[in-house]
Amino acid sequence: MARWPMDELSPLSHETLSESAYVTLAEALAQGRFRPGQRLKIRDLAAQLGTSVTPVRDAILRLAQDEALSFRSARDIRIPSLGLSEYLEIRAIRLALEGLAAAEAAKYTTLDHIAGLEQLLARHEASMRAMDWSGGLQANQEFHFRLASIARMPILAAQLKRLWLRMGPMIAQTYIAGGRAMIEHHYPVLEALRAHDSTAAARAIRRDITEGGQAILAFITAKDNAINKETDHA
Repeated sequence: MARWPMDELSPLSHETLSESAYVTLAEALAQGRFRPGQRLKIRDLAAQLGTSVTPVRDAILRLAQDEALSFRSARDIRIPSLGLSEYLEIRAIRLALEGLAAAEAAKYTTLDHIAGLEQLLARHEASMRAMDWSGGLQANQEFHFRLASIARMPILAAQLKRLWLRMGPMIAQTYIAGGRAMIEHHYPVLEALRAHDSTAAARAIRRDITEGGQAILAFITAKDNAINKETDHA
């Protein structure tokens, strides 16, 4: 009797579950589904993912190694908050890497790429109008990652993903305060890609990172100033 392909599937291994948990949590971090300082509970995450605690614990340990989580103990796992020096360093790296990604993407952009980016921007706009901040954050992150994909630079894309593990929660913290700055600079990027202008594409994405990030800079600066005042009065 002939066997259908479904009959040949193997049960999920522990490693497969751990990897799936890691990928899911990493995407959630990059898309800003968590906030700086938020405490995570392994059992709650396992319940949401529909798995046992072991794969989630493994994923948490990997994310801690990525410096995306602060793992003080099994009962104290938190989303770290960036200090000013950390943020400025990450921003400098993003300016270099994402500028390169945009410049290279301009060389390879096709009409299909343009259509996909236009749809993504339309989705971002719709999310903002509906005050669907989660959808807006996801569209924002996807726009940045898609440039590296169009540029055919998988190694660069992997490095960006690690940076966005740290940046996603902070972008989420300040997304509403950022207002139109969170999307308006994406349009010049799109036009530069359409024109295959590498210089303009790199300049536009760097402007998006710096000007779109003003709300983040203001938030971190105010937080650090408040901490310094508390220290002075202690």
